[in-house]
Amino acid sequence: MDVHGTVAEGFEPVRDAFVRNFATLGDRGAAVAVYRGGRKVVDLWGGTKDVDGAAPWERGTAQVVRSATKGVAAAVLLLLHQRGQLDLDAPVGHYWPEFKARGKERVLVRHVLNHRAGLPVLDRPLTPEEALDPLRGPEAVAAQAPVWEPGTDHGYHALTYGWLLDELVRRVTGQGTGEWLASQVTGPLGLDLWLGLPESEAGRVGRVGRVEGAEPTGGLRARPKRSVTEAYEDPASLTRRAFAAISPFPDQNDPAHRASALPATNAMATADGLARFYATLIGDTAGAARLFTPETVEAARAEESAGPDRVLVVGTRFGLGYMLHGSASPFLTPGSFGHPGRGGALGFADPETGIAFGYVTNGFRKTVTADLRAQGLVRAVRRVLDL
Repeated sequence: MDVHGTVAEGFEPVRDAFVRNFATLGDRGAAVAVYRGGRKVVDLWGGTKDVDGAAPWERGTAQVVRSATKGVAAAVLLLLHQRGQLDLDAPVGHYWPEFKARGKERVLVRHVLNHRAGLPVLDRPLTPEEALDPLRGPEAVAAQAPVWEPGTDHGYHALTYGWLLDELVRRVTGQGTGEWLASQVTGPLGLDLWLGLPESEAGRVGRVGRVEGAEPTGGLRARPKRSVTEAYEDPASLTRRAFAAISPFPDQNDPAHRASALPATNAMATADGLARFYATLIGDTAGAARLFTPETVEAARAEESAGPDRVLVVGTRFGLGYMLHGSASPFLTPGSFGHPGRGGALGFADPETGIAFGYVTNGFRKTVTADLRAQGLVRAVRRVLDL
């Protein structure tokens, strides 16, 4: 299988790891990009555009990145805070009065970002059609009672995160998260990253599907008492209910789904688009000024939640909207912040080393966070940097 693209001198181990993903870990089509200090040092792609096709993956091929979307969407709230338009310590109900119902008066904006809002599930899951309606998801969350006292514990808001965040953005700006992102960030910077895929870009996005391969033994697969897989198989568990807040889960190859904007799950990106997004958060790239001030970077990666996750079962660490380096999703250094996508995708930044990373694939695995293919690439970057 031919691998295309380039690596800077010294980054050859990343190419080797990328080739191994196809040879031994079942990748069908994928790309990885890495920036260091604003300069692209890895730009690789290979395989097929569609998981079930023969057309080649090209430089501009994009894929849905699933929950890696959360890190992109989180930047919108943090930028609104940075601009003085949103107070992270204000109650959500200050901006969204209808949200106060059923004991949610003390849910703060920061609780949405650090997964402490107590709202990971819906008593009545939404259909895929309802989920695409920008009104129905927020209405359902506003009517939902918390399953724990907000602010007292954390659990991954797998799908509800998107409706919580999107309605806050609408109440503050009058635009949906995808619209605001396109007008304020990805459009001006020319990033190949969309939350709500334009029809003009639809031909660039490949079909995704499940692929088989070895599964990780660490991260979310390792728990003596109960694994996340076992919890997911229990219909009554918060794990199963959180991931089933939309039921059945939408077909991510459906054009209508791709054209919608669900800030928890359905951004489309090239590997370069995802990596350059994170590069712009922490420093200059191609003449573009950094998006986050140093203070906002520190807020994004300061630990807000840590320990046993009531949804993902194992220990997780979150800052404001971002997963932090740890056993559930290893990045580079303790100061790294980013977000994986269920099944493979990964984007993150590491201010200490100046690294920004993006990996996208059309072959989804069972992993929730620590996908072996993405982690092999991260370990290769770690070796290059002698970390």
